[in-house]
Amino acid sequence: MTGIPLIIAFVIAIALMIFAISKLKIHPFLSIMAIALIFGIIAGIPLAELPNVIGTGFSNTFKSIGIVIIFGALIGTLLEKTGAALKMADVVVRLVGKKRPELAMLLMGWIVSIPVFCDSGFVILNPIRRALVKRTMRSSVASTVALSMGLYISHCFIPPTPGPIAAANTLYEGLGQEVNLLLVIVFGVIASILPLIAAYLFAIAVGKRVKSREELNADDGEIVQTYEELVASYGKLPNAWLSFAPIVVPILLMSLSSAFNMAHLSVPIITFLGTPIIAIAVGALLALSLLKAQKRMKDFYEITNETLKIVGPILFITAAGGVLGTVIANTTMVDYIKENSTTLSLLGLMFPFLLSAILKTAQGSSTVAITTTAGIIAPMLSTIGLGTPALAALTVIAIGAGAMTVSHANDSYFWVVTNFGNMKVEDGYKTQTLGTLVVGIASIINAYIIYFFVR
Repeated sequence: MTGIPLIIAFVIAIALMIFAISKLKIHPFLSIMAIALIFGIIAGIPLAELPNVIGTGFSNTFKSIGIVIIFGALIGTLLEKTGAALKMADVVVRLVGKKRPELAMLLMGWIVSIPVFCDSGFVILNPIRRALVKRTMRSSVASTVALSMGLYISHCFIPPTPGPIAAANTLYEGLGQEVNLLLVIVFGVIASILPLIAAYLFAIAVGKRVKSREELNADDGEIVQTYEELVASYGKLPNAWLSFAPIVVPILLMSLSSAFNMAHLSVPIITFLGTPIIAIAVGALLALSLLKAQKRMKDFYEITNETLKIVGPILFITAAGGVLGTVIANTTMVDYIKENSTTLSLLGLMFPFLLSAILKTAQGSSTVAITTTAGIIAPMLSTIGLGTPALAALTVIAIGAGAMTVSHANDSYFWVVTNFGNMKVEDGYKTQTLGTLVVGIASIINAYIIYFFVR
């Protein structure tokens, strides 16, 4: 199957998957894997190759994000058990005020995801988010959405994240120009203004309508400790610098590695320490030092065991999402979209946005959507009126805006946010999926505002 029938089959498959998860209450792992298998057969992937495609999608997800999730969750558990997460929440509240924790998470996420992948960033910052919710008694869902959107915006817009860098290199090469990453960074920062505002307003609004599992359980009569009781249960909270170290040090290591890569400098030890797996492992060791300082190393085995029990379902659901994305990538759907992109090329700046949005929604990865779209439109930049260095940089932003639109079940980030945010799958569609649509639209509007000044 190919062409329009394949796209229709894809839409039906996604609808069936949502129905199976939300209405039939079939576990997301089984639902996604079944839909991936059925869609692969319908799309015409040879039966002899399909098991290998599924296995590749599963293993690639574990390779790219699996260990990061495990170490990140271990850091989170250690920070919670030692009281360090509460200490960090105290510091954040003193800086932004008790009434604006969503704004704190939004801006924190936006800054962190400039050098760090949004998946890793969410896992790293989630302990602060959870502690901040307990500290302020505000909506857990609102803070989850704010953190997720803040991470997502800079992930798609601002180098040194791989997608924007790759797109900028491809587009400037198409113009025969030397890449101007500084201009891309400046445009990325300016283009973040409207989507950040939209994300904040959306987070506040959706937090009033959707509740996390913790909030639902609390409403059912579960006894919840006050913040003061929670602090008292730890005795004395750790030092602020030591509390932040397990989060800040991995971010600094990854940032340093990204900066060296952007400057085309190769230092093996920096590259090694800046790899997300190693950087977050360093963070886990620093978090462990807090437990050692409290002379509670005897609890470490049980803490690790508890973490692995929690993180297991997250890992398998995320890997299933990777399987679906890989199956889709092995069909002719993406090739069909590429081949029929000519009619969209008359839309100017809207063309890279729409093409990137179609590819993102179809296969799940923002980075793949960004790099693929850049490769398609690079030869036709001048034809569609985007043939200057400034407009090429703005095209990177338009592509990034499309790559936000939208995150759903075939995107590993959807499952990271939904599971670590402790939301039901159907609530993930009301928050993460709808939220990425909102920030995507706000982003392309912001890009057009910039366009009127640089065209």
